[in-house]
Formats: sequence, structure tokens, C-alpha cells
Amino acid sequence: MATGVEELVDMLFSMIDEAKGVPLSSDKCIIERDKALDLLDEIKAQFPVELGEAKKLLSARTDYIASAKREGELIRKQAEEKARQMLAESELTAQAKQKANEMIKVAEDRSRELRRAANEYCEDALRRTEEAVSEAYDEIKRSRARFRAAVAGVQQSTPGGTAPQGSRAVYDAEADA
Repeated sequence: MATGVEELVDMLFSMIDEAKGVPLSSDKCIIERDKALDLLDEIKAQFPVELGEAKKLLSARTDYIASAKREGELIRKQAEEKARQMLAESELTAQAKQKANEMIKVAEDRSRELRRAANEYCEDALRRTEEAVSEAYDEIKRSRARFRAAVAGVQQSTPGGTAPQGSRAVYDAEADA
């Protein structure tokens, strides 16, 4: 059957698009439940575990950024409170404004740095996930090629190039290693 998720989704779309309409209803149709459910099962099976990990990383990134924003907001509020206290003292008014602005700048800088670090972390984790998926895919392709070569070798080693009637070609993974 189909191998790619997009192809499976296209098949499901076609199934629904070509389905017979329900009498007296323009927006309802009849499809074969088992076929549709089989396509959905195949689609779910195609999604690798790494996508789940990527979602977790994105969620962690969002949490990390939210935490950085909360920390920045807390620092900003503390700076504002400190500034209000300093404004109450008439001779320290100018100094209070300067200190509050510095604290706000530090909080904003810290917030930007935390956001940047979270983005770098997620980018690196997603890159490593992509590399792992690519390596796994390459290994599957190599294993499949070795399997085909071994099956072809078994078939060619029998007289006439085919396996005797009633027997099956056997792949020996230990011999291939």
C-alpha cells in the first residue's frame, strides 16, 4: 500500500471526495468505515516517535520562554517597586530613576538572552533529532539493499537461478553481519 503520510492523506481525501452523497443532504456522504480507519491507522503508524520528541522539545521551549518572561516580569516589578521607594526620598529621586532604568534594562537583556538560549537549545535538539532520523533511514535503506542482495544470491545459487519448488529463500542476518 502507500508509504508516505502525504500519499495516505491524499488517498483518504480522495475516498471522501469521491464518496456517494447522502440523499437530501449536500454536506454528508457515505464512506467505507474500515477503509477509512485503516488509512488513519497507517497515517498514525507513519509518524515517528521523533515527532513526539520534537513536540516535547517545542513544549519545553515554550515553557522555558514563559518562565523567562515571568522572571523578567518579576525583575521589572521589583525594579518598579524599588524605584517607587526611592522616589519617596526627595534627594534620591534622580538616582532612583537611573537605578530603575538599569534594572529594567538588565531584566530585558536577561529575558532576551534566555529566549535566545531556548531557541538555540531547541534548534540544536531538533537538528540532532533530524540527524538521528536520517541515520536511521539510511541504515534501513542499507539493510534492505543487503536483504535484497542476499535473497538474489540465494536464488542465483540454486540450479536455474530459482529456488527449488516448495522451498523459500532464507535470509541469514548473521552471515550478512
